[in-house]
Amino acid sequence: MATHLFDPTHFHSTIGTHHPVLVVEDGDTIITSTLDCSGRDQNLDVRHVGVNPMSGPFAVSGAKPGDVLAVRFDKLTPSRKYGWSLTQIAPNVVDPTDALDTVLDWGVRDSDWNIDTEANTVTLTGPKTNLGPLTLPLEPMIGCFGVAPSGGQAISTATSGNHGGNMDFKGFGEGVTIYFPVAVDGALFHIGDGHAAQGCGEIAGTGVEISFDVEFTLNVIKGRSIQWPRAEDDTYLMAIGNVRPLDQALQHATSELIRWLKEDYEIDEVGMACLLGQCVEYRIGNVYDPAYTVVCRIAKNLLPRK
Repeated sequence: MATHLFDPTHFHSTIGTHHPVLVVEDGDTIITSTLDCSGRDQNLDVRHVGVNPMSGPFAVSGAKPGDVLAVRFDKLTPSRKYGWSLTQIAPNVVDPTDALDTVLDWGVRDSDWNIDTEANTVTLTGPKTNLGPLTLPLEPMIGCFGVAPSGGQAISTATSGNHGGNMDFKGFGEGVTIYFPVAVDGALFHIGDGHAAQGCGEIAGTGVEISFDVEFTLNVIKGRSIQWPRAEDDTYLMAIGNVRPLDQALQHATSELIRWLKEDYEIDEVGMACLLGQCVEYRIGNVYDPAYTVVCRIAKNLLPRK
């Protein structure tokens, strides 16, 4: 197992079968950087034109279609002190009569945020509102990442699918491991779109957008097959559905979690109904972009020992 330092020079606004920028071995760790969703780097210089630029892709030697790629986020660190977000609420999350009078163009009517990595805070500094001081916990997360989809596709980083993509789930932070179905040789992992903070659903169309220094570890799992992304942290097992409408995303996420519990814990149907019926939790990822994200999760302390 080795650690690789990689300084990206070009980026992609699609996740697809792009030429890999680095080939690593199973179990290796990569340290690299990402741009914010508008293509700005740590110096606020525009390095890419296009939404949610991805660093990578990074290929893992030996990864084959039908395998699973496990990605552990070891470190997610904002690389500058300035973040920004849009001042809007998505029209599709409110009644039609209650849509806010906002401008939807990127870069228009931004709000400014100060990122303090020592105090672990994110503070609104402008524009002036009657809200008063607003300081939030610094909770770094990655909004968009995933593996190349099947069939030679290159899917926009504005949306998501079973390959991952723009899921914008605030639980994808440091220490989480995410599992993806591998569809092409090498898996071709892409990463970008860092947020210093974000509410559920990303209903403003952005989190607090920031460039990142990232460290992650890639592992190939043989002999497993999954249909939708899975994830786990110290507390939860999670399954992710990415599609529209919202109820279909919920269905995919729930089915994927049930498959996981059957495979690893051999829970029977009666036990599954009792456990999930009373203990399942749902969280909402992105509801702004073309595909919606629903996370279905169960606390690990409720599960039988393997």
